[in-house]
Amino acid sequence: MLALAACSGGGAGGGATEGAQGDGGLIGVAMPTKSSERWIQDGNAVKEQLEAEGFKVDLQYAEDDIPTQVSQIENMITKGAEALIIASIDGTTLTQVLQDAADADIPIIAYDRLIRDSENVDYYASFDNYKVGVQQANSILSGLGLVDLEGAPVADAPKGPFNIELFAGSPDDNNATFFWNGAIDTLQPLIDDGTLVVKSGQTDFQQAATLRWDGEVAQSRMEDILTKSYSDGSKVNAVLSPYDGLSRGIISALTDAGYTVGAEWPFISGQDAELDSVKAINSGEQYATIFKDTRKLAVVAVDMATALLNGEEPEVNNTEDYDNGKKVVPSYLLESQIVVKDNVNEILVDSGYWTEEEIKG
Repeated sequence: MLALAACSGGGAGGGATEGAQGDGGLIGVAMPTKSSERWIQDGNAVKEQLEAEGFKVDLQYAEDDIPTQVSQIENMITKGAEALIIASIDGTTLTQVLQDAADADIPIIAYDRLIRDSENVDYYASFDNYKVGVQQANSILSGLGLVDLEGAPVADAPKGPFNIELFAGSPDDNNATFFWNGAIDTLQPLIDDGTLVVKSGQTDFQQAATLRWDGEVAQSRMEDILTKSYSDGSKVNAVLSPYDGLSRGIISALTDAGYTVGAEWPFISGQDAELDSVKAINSGEQYATIFKDTRKLAVVAVDMATALLNGEEPEVNNTEDYDNGKKVVPSYLLESQIVVKDNVNEILVDSGYWTEEEIKG
C-alpha cells in the first residue's frame, strides 16, 4: 500500500508516492461551492497536486445547486475522466451518475463528505468527524472553565448552571451527524446534571440543523431563540456551532440583540479556520475553531486516485465507521486541532496556513 505523504505530517507540497505518477489523463474534481473559502482552498490544493503528478484536472464548483453538480459530473464522465474526486452537496442525490461512472470503470473518491446510498463509492478521504464534534464541545466547555482543551475536567470548576444553545450542520451532509454526535455525547452528561441548560429546549438534531450550512439561516434561528427564550433578561453563555460561517451568523444575531464582547459574551465554537473567523477569535467574538488542514486532505485524495489508476490499493485507516447505507466505505481519516486565541500563531501561522499579516489585516 502507498505511504501517504499526509501520514508523516507534511503539509502543502506533499504528493503521491514516488513511481505512482499520472499519465496525463483527466481527473474530475467536483466541489460544492465557492461561497466558503475552505472549498476554494480544497479545490486549488487538489488541482495543484494532481497537476504536479502529471494529470489534467477538470475542477468544477456547483454553487450548492444539486442539478448543477450532477450535470458537471456527467460532463466529466463524457470528457473521459479516469477518476472522480467528489465533495458532494447532497450525498444522497448522485446514485445514477455514479452508476454511469461505474459502468465506465471510473473510480470514485468521496472527498470530506461521504456520498450516501451508492455502492459505487470506492474510497473516502476525510477527518475524524466524530472527534471534530468532541473538540467543538470541549472548546466551549474550556471557555466556560469546566475542562481543558483536551477535555480533562478542571479542578474547582464553576458549578453553573450555564445557558447553552445548540446548532448543527446541514441534514443532507453526512458529516453533520458525526459532528453532532461527537458534540452531544460530550455535552449530554452536563445537560443531564444541570450544569448546562438549553433554554430554548431545542436539543435534537432536526431542531438544530442548518440547511446548506447557511450563515443567514443560523443568524435567523439565533435571533428567534433570543427573542423567545431570553427576553427575561437571562444571557446565553455558550453556543455550539459546527462551522465558522454559522458562527459568524450567530455573532451577528448576538450583536444585534445588544451583546458586546466582554464578560457576558458567549463562548462560540466553529470549524474550518476561515480567515474571518480567525480574526473574530483574535477580537474575542468567536472563542474557537477546529482546524482541518485541507492541504493534507488533498494529499490523501491525490494519493488515493494515483494508486487506483496504477492498479494499487490506497492506504486506509478506517474500515468500520463510514457506512453510506449501501456499504462500509474504506476511509482515511486525518486529525484535527482546536484553535483558540492563544495558539493561533502556533497552529495556523507557523504551519503556513495563514500569514500573520492576513490574520491582522
